[in-house]
This record gives sequence, C-alpha cells and structure tokens, in this order.
Amino acid sequence: MHGADQQFFSRLASANASFADKLPAVLERLGLLAAGLDPAAPAASAAELQAMLHTLAGSAATFGYRGLGQHARALEQRLRVLTAFEQVAASDWSAWVGELAQFVAAAQHNPRGLADIPKGA
Repeated sequence: MHGADQQFFSRLASANASFADKLPAVLERLGLLAAGLDPAAPAASAAELQAMLHTLAGSAATFGYRGLGQHARALEQRLRVLTAFEQVAASDWSAWVGELAQFVAAAQHNPRGLADIPKGA
C-alpha cells in the first residue's frame, strides 16, 4: 500500500471512530430536543432537530450505519413537511415525536442494527 493510501485509510478510520464516539451524545441531544418540543411553538426546536437529522443522515451511511442514516433521513423529511405548514395538529407533532423517540431508543441500543428502510416505504 502506498503512503498516500495509508494516510487516507488512517484518516478514514479516525473519522469513523470519531463518528462512533460522538453518536451517543447526538442521539441523547435528539431525544432531549424531541422531549422538549412544544407542539404549539415547534419552530425553535424544529430547526435544530432538522439540522441534526440532516447531518446524521448524511454522515451515517459514510461510516457504515446505512439503516441509521435512512431512518434519520425519513424523520428529517417528515419534519420538513410538518414545518412547511403554519398550522399542524398537535397529534401530528406527537406522532412524529413518538417516531423520533423510537428511533433514538433503537439507535442507542444498536446503531448499526437498524434495518434499511424498504424501497417504496
């Protein structure tokens, strides 16, 4: 293996380890934001949630967490829909928060074990 290849794979391994090390804190923050989301005024938390889910979705697949990334992307997309409307029923927010809470719990238990989302789902 050439020196440039070794450096690349060394940096990639380091980035992968960094992602894995930071993931528990990211998941905890997502859970806290979701728990504190006020359905009457969701905009404050929604922006940070959307940014975090977007970053997680993009990074997860890169570091071997494909299912985690797909679920984060799906949650982000549903959040975009919810925030696109001026009025959203509290029950719709509650359903989304419940999905996020399930995602966080599953990811905290086994982040690599989340199954891929079937195409068309």
